[in-house]
Amino acid sequence: MNSNPAKKDNVFFNRNFRLVFFGALVSEIGALLYSFAVGFYILQISNNNAFLQGLYLALNGVTLLLFTPVGGVLGDRFNIAKIMYICDFLKGTIIILATALMLLFPEANTQIVILFVLGILGSIISGVFNPAAGVLLPHIVEEQKLQQANSYFSIKHSLNGIVGVMLAGILYAALPIHTLFFIIGACFIASGISETQIRYEHTPSKGQLTLRVALNDMRDGLNYLKTKKSVLALLGSLLFINFFFSPLGSNFIPYFVRTDIAGAGSYLLDKILTPELWSSVINVCIGIGSLAGAAILSTRKPTEKCGHTVAVCLCVIAALMLSSALIYWLTVDRGNAINVFLIAFSAGCLVLGVMIAWINVPISTTMMRIVDRDKLSKVNSIMSMGSQGMTPLASVLAGAVLQGLGSSVLLFICSLGFTVTALLALKSKSMKEL
Repeated sequence: MNSNPAKKDNVFFNRNFRLVFFGALVSEIGALLYSFAVGFYILQISNNNAFLQGLYLALNGVTLLLFTPVGGVLGDRFNIAKIMYICDFLKGTIIILATALMLLFPEANTQIVILFVLGILGSIISGVFNPAAGVLLPHIVEEQKLQQANSYFSIKHSLNGIVGVMLAGILYAALPIHTLFFIIGACFIASGISETQIRYEHTPSKGQLTLRVALNDMRDGLNYLKTKKSVLALLGSLLFINFFFSPLGSNFIPYFVRTDIAGAGSYLLDKILTPELWSSVINVCIGIGSLAGAAILSTRKPTEKCGHTVAVCLCVIAALMLSSALIYWLTVDRGNAINVFLIAFSAGCLVLGVMIAWINVPISTTMMRIVDRDKLSKVNSIMSMGSQGMTPLASVLAGAVLQGLGSSVLLFICSLGFTVTALLALKSKSMKEL
């Protein structure tokens, strides 16, 4: 008697949503394993060369930006599910082939070249995949259930941040890197198999896709975005937010683990956790916080405007970053109390996770609601390009700062830049209209 209302109320009873959800779950585990492994492996075989690691991240970021508009055009013209499974099959295949080459050529310099080429090819595929995958939900989920669907995706991401990152640390320590890469390739192929079963009503675009048509589509997306002042304000904020925030996860944490924790005579839970597993613990704390934040949002109705709340959450993150920079400088850089920093940083990451969920879920839901469906993929690609536009430069600069000036300088630069951006977002009238 009560099953019908449940089916109407819960988005998980939607077959297409389940296929997308579990396919994304598997591929995201593969992506987490890969990003964790390759970050540490490059540092390992290059004698902790932070600049080389930053260069790897920058090249991948630039490639992703260049090909994201291609994904935006394709996502509005072709069947999104087909784009997704073709991309996952391709990514899984090239990871397996690259791993075979690494077995044939074990020299460190050759393996670095292989990883760079693999990263660039993977970024090309991600550039096509991400804009399409990011706008599939409105095609398969009713509008009133979009916040619930986005909340579940955030919960999935958080669970991966808890289980997947811990698994990554364990597997990286327990398995040869080649075995781990083969597992990662298999994850992407398994995700592609799930995505082949997605069905939704797709109306093919009229006319043949040519370079001129593609450029016109991109111009159409830009012109449309100009009519959304609140979205443009958000885009401007995200550009600098990601510039100052992304180096903390991609540059600082691996470097901190490989130098400060691994170089310490003893550290918190050293009988149980390897230094690499401490990276997993940090990410697990973020995942637990995001899980809690997304779970709360999944039970709430979406608000009409989210801009002010997003800006407040950004200010909370800024306070966390400033506090972490100061504590690191006092306890690790100028002191000998790494355990104090590990405890404080982990606690801060729990709060950070909640803030990330309360930023990402409302923004995703609002964008899916206010942007016309036939322009959603193009707008999503422009938002991705704009918000990530300076992260490649941030990766290179962060690597240089770490190599030449150390972690404290990087943390203070990122914290101060993020704080200024968050305060400007809080005062922005256009942000309040989002």
